[in-house]
Amino acid sequence: MLDTTPLLDAADHFAAALRAAPQSRLQRGAAAEGLALARELALRAQRIETPEREPRTMPDAGVFVVADQVQVAGRDLAEALRKGSAAEVSAVTEAVSAIRAAERRAFP
Repeated sequence: MLDTTPLLDAADHFAAALRAAPQSRLQRGAAAEGLALARELALRAQRIETPEREPRTMPDAGVFVVADQVQVAGRDLAEALRKGSAAEVSAVTEAVSAIRAAERRAFP
């Protein structure tokens, strides 16, 4: 079974940082980075789970919800990777890299 712990840990860490950030920081771009990441992770999960269907875009639910969106999208991707037939360690590594890069951009 594919170990998705690094993906879950990275998503949880970024979500915690977003939750701890002041509103001004979220509005200056941290929330936008989080939303872009959540949308990317959700897109990856949907492509694994239902490749025949057009992916749906995660909505912008506001700066105070983005941490939850990151965490949920990370968990959805981890679950899709665990269940997917073509799941590879590289997919986890790529997702972790994407999360860490978004976190660095959100909190330089």
